[in-house]
Amino acid sequence: MPKIASRVSQLTGEGALAVFSRAKELEKEGRSIIHLELGEPDFHPAAPVVDAVRAAVASGRDRYVSTRGLPELRAAIAGYLQRTRKLDVAAEQVLVAPGCKMALALAMMALIEPGDEVLYPDPSFPIYPSFTRGLGAKAVSYSLLEKNKFQPDIAEIAAKVAPKTRVLIFNSPNNPTGTVFSDAALAQLAELAKQHDLWVLADEIYARILFTGEYKSIWALPGMAERTVIIDGFSKSFAMTGWRLGYAVAQKRVVDALDMLVLNTFTCTAEFSQVAAIEALNDSTHAVPAMVAEYRKRRDIFIGKLNTIPGFRCQIPDGAFYAWVNIEDTGMSSEAVQKLLLEEAGVAAIAGAAFGAEGRNYLRFSLVSATHLLEEALERIQRVSLHWRANTHATASRP
Repeated sequence: MPKIASRVSQLTGEGALAVFSRAKELEKEGRSIIHLELGEPDFHPAAPVVDAVRAAVASGRDRYVSTRGLPELRAAIAGYLQRTRKLDVAAEQVLVAPGCKMALALAMMALIEPGDEVLYPDPSFPIYPSFTRGLGAKAVSYSLLEKNKFQPDIAEIAAKVAPKTRVLIFNSPNNPTGTVFSDAALAQLAELAKQHDLWVLADEIYARILFTGEYKSIWALPGMAERTVIIDGFSKSFAMTGWRLGYAVAQKRVVDALDMLVLNTFTCTAEFSQVAAIEALNDSTHAVPAMVAEYRKRRDIFIGKLNTIPGFRCQIPDGAFYAWVNIEDTGMSSEAVQKLLLEEAGVAAIAGAAFGAEGRNYLRFSLVSATHLLEEALERIQRVSLHWRANTHATASRP
């Protein structure tokens, strides 16, 4: 029988989807499940965005379009980045793709050679190391540790730069920790990239979901626009997950390379969704700040109560919409706690190892469900915590 290409065996899935599948099975059995596993906003796109896509389809905006994206959308993205991140970006430096993940894959295909080494954070989005391996490169992790408030250790990263290191990936705000990289960390990462002539893949999909301060992009630092590729999209900030709209921002020669990959793969992104995306960027109803304000309320309610449950410990995230919870003091593995919460409490969360080895003592909860569901989840977690309270009491009593 013909063989499947070996590169497929190097790829891994996403833990969130595995938990989601089991949760749906339990629901079919009549169980009540509170879904805190997927990073999918419970909001929907603002009404003007829905109106725009309806009008676009009705008017025949369903044709082949430019492989790089609609010129008017590319210009709108450039303007949006200027307004929200103070970035000097030209429309010709933007390429639109069917989803942020596809934009990321295109960029990795364009920049990574077989045998290269790619630095990526641990914990982080599992596709970074998975797709790196699929391209025949070596994925080299650097740690984001609780003792450092999940900020990168620049000395560790510098020590891991090797002759074959080609790309540095990071995600700020980070999934799953919610950490926003500090100005000092960004400056040091930029210097490291320039010193070793590295490409930087800056995943900024959560850039608008920020609870304090203004977002700082590494692109804006001196000498970084020429070596940075920004990956962003509409799924998180605009609650358009199923629309599959993302984009990459890079110097023109990189966009030219991405365009060649588009020509050889999906041809173009759907015209009608791109038309509606322009309306999303305008945000005429101020839906984005309203959504972020709601996420802030949910964060404060959920983490405040969660930190009173014995065995759980969670730092307050500065961005994104996740709670990254240390469960080491329960005396149980994160996989065991995940299973207990799902099977007995009906609360779906993800064991942290799905995001890398540094996540082995953590759970990730997604704070995208309505407040009353989060409060119900907390009550259920409180009840099943009896399973490990004896362990936490024994730990606390130790001299």
